[in-house]
Amino acid sequence: MCGRSRAVGGLLTDPRCAHGFTLIEALLVAAIVSIVSAIALPSLVRARSVAREVSTIGSLRALNTAQASFASSCGGGSYAPTVDWLTIAPPGKGMATAAFIGPGFTADIIDTEGYRIRFTKGVVVATAPATCNGLAANSTVQSYYIAGDPSETGPGAPIRYFGTSSGGTVYQSSARISAFYSGVPPAPATPIQ
Repeated sequence: MCGRSRAVGGLLTDPRCAHGFTLIEALLVAAIVSIVSAIALPSLVRARSVAREVSTIGSLRALNTAQASFASSCGGGSYAPTVDWLTIAPPGKGMATAAFIGPGFTADIIDTEGYRIRFTKGVVVATAPATCNGLAANSTVQSYYIAGDPSETGPGAPIRYFGTSSGGTVYQSSARISAFYSGVPPAPATPIQ
């Protein structure tokens, strides 16, 4: 007589009227959740890998922009020999001036999530003047190379390598890109922009 039992505080008082999930229903729900997870998980892992690659490409472009800005406004047409020199702002005249690159870039080797970014200087310009942010004369460089190499392996890890030089074009490859300071890198690297 489940229909006639009295409810006390919203609960039925007759234990024979209590309804719950059967073992079959619980197993069916677990199976459905497992199937949906199996379908969605590879997509989530790939999305995370792509996000890491996009972040690395953005970092390479930011360093290219900082070097171009340094060369045109402070380096007399030459580039900074280290990333550290891009973090030093020229002295301001009346108002504060900004550094050429943000505080996330403080060394020639930077480990980001999933990637290692490496800056390599080119040939020093022997006749270069001192720069506006305090770099001594004859210290700037003609070119530079920046690599973005995966620092992790396995499922969900990035699989593309990146590289750029003073030309500004970012290249991608399935293998590590050899340092190049002008022109294009060797195959199989291809431009992404």
